[in-house]
Amino acid sequence: MSEKPDTEQQPQAESNAQGPRHASLVVKLGFTAVAMFGFGYALVPLYDIFCEVTGIGDSTTTTAAEEPVNLETDYDRTVTVEFIAQHEQGSFWEFDAEKVRMEVHPGKLYTTHYVAQNQSTAPQAAHAVPSVSPAGATRYVQKVECFCFEEQQFDGKESRNMPVLFYVDPEIPSNLGTVTLSYAFYGQPLLTAE
Repeated sequence: MSEKPDTEQQPQAESNAQGPRHASLVVKLGFTAVAMFGFGYALVPLYDIFCEVTGIGDSTTTTAAEEPVNLETDYDRTVTVEFIAQHEQGSFWEFDAEKVRMEVHPGKLYTTHYVAQNQSTAPQAAHAVPSVSPAGATRYVQKVECFCFEEQQFDGKESRNMPVLFYVDPEIPSNLGTVTLSYAFYGQPLLTAE
């Protein structure tokens, strides 16, 4: 008589061999979940560091500075401030800086304007996201008044000059001879109650 292979023992042997592999997979998946949670938790301080380094989204760029009192103007020095205006391509907006650049004395207040026009016939809301570069200049460009502090609402076809009242802190390092103040302008239809 020929012996038949024991087919009932093969699946049991395979399942015993897979047990350690399943346990290893569970441990790896658990470690991955913990690592992802840790990374998500670390994103807030990492974002704060990113904002401080780049000047994008930094609270110093979106809150009003105190108007300088007893701040001495440095008439022996000038800093070039460049102004950039950006808006979404294909949007209903025109957005430009009134001046491309200004030579300013640190410690003295200056005013410039940005011009925005809603080219749609419908009311639109818009907000501006400011940034200052190079990254080290963020704390030295102080905005006392700025259209970027609040959402702007425009009627259809409305155009508006929007002021920026600013100064450059006299403590700005001498190697920062040029700084750039940039605004990205974003709009959306204004929802009205009917």
